[in-house]
Amino acid sequence: VQLQASGGGLVQAGGSLRLSCAASGSIGSINDMGWYRQDPGKQRELVATITRNGITNYEDSVKGRFTISRDNAKNTVYLQMNSLKPEDTSVYYCNAKNFLRSAEYWGKGTQVTVSS
Repeated sequence: VQLQASGGGLVQAGGSLRLSCAASGSIGSINDMGWYRQDPGKQRELVATITRNGITNYEDSVKGRFTISRDNAKNTVYLQMNSLKPEDTSVYYCNAKNFLRSAEYWGKGTQVTVSS
């Protein structure tokens, strides 16, 4: 099972980036998908999640700026990030859960850097 994330990079404050994460392999039926971020020496924190039916949840600081979406047919989750701030700088990880298997999968992380 692999989660391949892409779309990170360097952007100026106020700019936008779109992250993508495709799941492949013997993953079965994916339930929740999401994005988390982690700074050095800190715990990984939730950014946004989305259920298979499209119900979303966002961390307060990204509400109104970030939008999570998914394509179930492609087992892919997206994170559209607008109005980026320097404090959004982090390594972003995608996550997928298979409730039937009690399994959780993580991508390798993609760096997002927002310059002021």
